[in-house]
Amino acid sequence: MERNVPAKHACDEQAAPWVLAATILASSMAFIDGTVVNVALPALQRSLGANVVGVQWVVESYGLLLGALILVGGALGDLLGRRRVFLSGVAIFALASIGCGLAQSIGELVIARSVQGIGAAFLTPGSLAIISACFDEKSRGKAIGTWSGFSAITTAIGPVMGGWLIEHASWRWAFLINVPLAAAVIAISLWRIPETRGTEAQRIDWLGALAATIGLGGLVTGFIESANLGWRNPLVIASLAVGVLAMGSFIQIERKEKSPMLPLALFNASAFRGANLLTLFLYAALGIFFFLFPLDLIQVQGYSATRAGAAALPFILLMFVLSRWSGGLIGHYGPKLPLILGPLIATVGFLLVALPAVGGSYWETFFPAMCVLGLGMAVTVAPLTTVVMNSVNQEHVGVASGINNAVARVAGVLAIAVLGVVMVSAFTSRLNVQLETISLPPNAVHEIQSNETRLAGMPVPAGVDAAASAAIKTVLSQAFVYGFRVIMLVCAGLSMASAGMAWRMIGDQRS
Repeated sequence: MERNVPAKHACDEQAAPWVLAATILASSMAFIDGTVVNVALPALQRSLGANVVGVQWVVESYGLLLGALILVGGALGDLLGRRRVFLSGVAIFALASIGCGLAQSIGELVIARSVQGIGAAFLTPGSLAIISACFDEKSRGKAIGTWSGFSAITTAIGPVMGGWLIEHASWRWAFLINVPLAAAVIAISLWRIPETRGTEAQRIDWLGALAATIGLGGLVTGFIESANLGWRNPLVIASLAVGVLAMGSFIQIERKEKSPMLPLALFNASAFRGANLLTLFLYAALGIFFFLFPLDLIQVQGYSATRAGAAALPFILLMFVLSRWSGGLIGHYGPKLPLILGPLIATVGFLLVALPAVGGSYWETFFPAMCVLGLGMAVTVAPLTTVVMNSVNQEHVGVASGINNAVARVAGVLAIAVLGVVMVSAFTSRLNVQLETISLPPNAVHEIQSNETRLAGMPVPAGVDAAASAAIKTVLSQAFVYGFRVIMLVCAGLSMASAGMAWRMIGDQRS
């Protein structure tokens, strides 16, 4: 028999550990999937014969649906029941993971990833909402801290474990590993988690959600496909036009909607606007970085999938270890100074990532950069979250947090779409220059140029001798490093811009 507990009531003590276990496992699926897939990209690109546009869609299809629907997922939980929507998300995510693991083409994988994004949009906000509903005020902070800590640990372990599976089994196991986790979550949830609903549940802003999805989808499609089809292609032009029109319609819908998924009135507060602009710029930089970094490590630097998965550990561990310390900075200095210094430190990290060429020890090349980047983000995240929460009325804290989360995810989606085009363009220009320096048959040059969108993952043309093959691999690596450096400079600029948003728009009042 279903237990229906009002949102303001706490769960019984015996259920509490099981609530944490289920929400941690469910969140871990989404968090791990977001990081492991990047490590899996070179393997699935090789396995499915995909170019960079295809692997972009593998990442973007998931992030697009998650970013567009995450606010709807939270509202659905309040209206229909948090456990019900949470379990629906877990089930959808698990079924889509099976689809990902069994995909025989890049198109099938993209479709399954899209469905995965819908599942994640339902389960991600449900995790924290269930914790907030099931723990009283005295124990809620500790419960959320436990959830955050374990989520950080799984985020750190995920890429390493996923890399090992990819290296020793198949990239398919990066998806299939979700199935037993989902089964455990469903069993625990049905057994121990009571149903709760929001006390002021309102109707769902489906029209706004549709407009946001079409808008983001149109923009992302236009930018990604421009690398294959060119800017003058009718599909590219139409997609961008539909995206712009739909996003404009979304703003108008939200202004008139009685229960908007994005309450525009919250942006009247300068601090809230500043915090979200900071998030947009900084997480755009992180999004494109973590998309390209595994490709660089595996296809250019020669790392195994396991080593590539472990390469980001300093970044994740520093954020985890220093999170409590960075939260204390607000009391001493207010939020403004950390939100200026953090992105500036991250800027240095992006510049350091741009320095390595091909080869060299990880400890001398990428390790210092990852430490600096992790320190910059550690200084930033806690103050940023605090500003978002403190810039709105208490009754809007949940919505404000959801908006900021959505902005972070949308920033990554747009960055991969837009800056992916820049990466292909930079790679292509340098590759064409480099090809003129080596002697190759015309048919080999034509084959290389026709596969430019596969970046460093393109195969060496058949029939060339060993010396020519080595030369081709060298110019491919050099062209990728050139493009990667261009993007890292853009990331540094975005990070500096986020510091500028903090300087101009966020006050220095101490909490």
